Amino acid sequence: MKIKRSKGEIVFSGFNYFILAFIMLICLYPVVYVAVASVSDSNLLTQHSGILLKPLGFSLDSYKKVFQNPMILKGYANTLFILIIGIFLDILMTSIGAYFLSRKGVLLKKPVMLLIIFTMFFSGGMIPFYLTLKDLHMTNTLWGLIIPFMVNTYNLIILRTSFESIPDSLVEAAEMDGAGHIRILFSIILPLSKAILAVMVLYYGVGIWNGWFWASTIIRKRELYPLQVILREILMQNDVGSMTAGVSAADQESVGMTIKYATIVVATVPILCIYPFLQKYFTKGVLIGAVKE
Repeated sequence: MKIKRSKGEIVFSGFNYFILAFIMLICLYPVVYVAVASVSDSNLLTQHSGILLKPLGFSLDSYKKVFQNPMILKGYANTLFILIIGIFLDILMTSIGAYFLSRKGVLLKKPVMLLIIFTMFFSGGMIPFYLTLKDLHMTNTLWGLIIPFMVNTYNLIILRTSFESIPDSLVEAAEMDGAGHIRILFSIILPLSKAILAVMVLYYGVGIWNGWFWASTIIRKRELYPLQVILREILMQNDVGSMTAGVSAADQESVGMTIKYATIVVATVPILCIYPFLQKYFTKGVLIGAVKE
């Protein structure tokens, strides 16, 4: 049955669509600009001003120069190592913690939960954290970017709430059949929580992929730099000398500009390609794991 809407509702909906479309364009244009500029001719791009919606002379030279930089490939390898191992350990440890906090009758459950929530508002500070990592010999290692960040408090609370929504009868039936906590977690709880786990993978994955601050703080060996630290060097410090070898001094600035855009695309495309596969679980997972009283 078609619902007849009043003129006020139609005007209000039209206004909302206009505002949302405008916001979408504002968010989308920088992405389009960077993608188009990365495949444009460097000389034409330097001379251009104003809105850019199509390539100015198609050229892939900037991408060739980006992949000729050995630090880009090394940064990719380091980031993939942190991403794959990090997501596995993050999901594992967060799931174990969420399972513990979601079970009824657990000893000292409320005090432990209060201590966990306390860490969302207060911490020891950056310097004590760094000194702790140094004393544990975790500086200048990729493990220093994985182990200390295995459990995010916000993600833990979301996952705990999702586990609490699973009927207790399933857990009780498994216990009557002799299943232990490990078997219950991996054979019952996690298979029934695929949507929220997909959201956790997305949250942790995006955080790891975009993370640069602690990597630039605790790692001094360039061969251990993740991709985002290398990207930051190229963009913030204008470090494109290794990729403009053989380019005349007059063209280095224009070529360097397209190289920066190409580097941004190279560093962004992988996470953009993964997102659509997890998007179908996103809304369902967030709603299931929504924090509630």
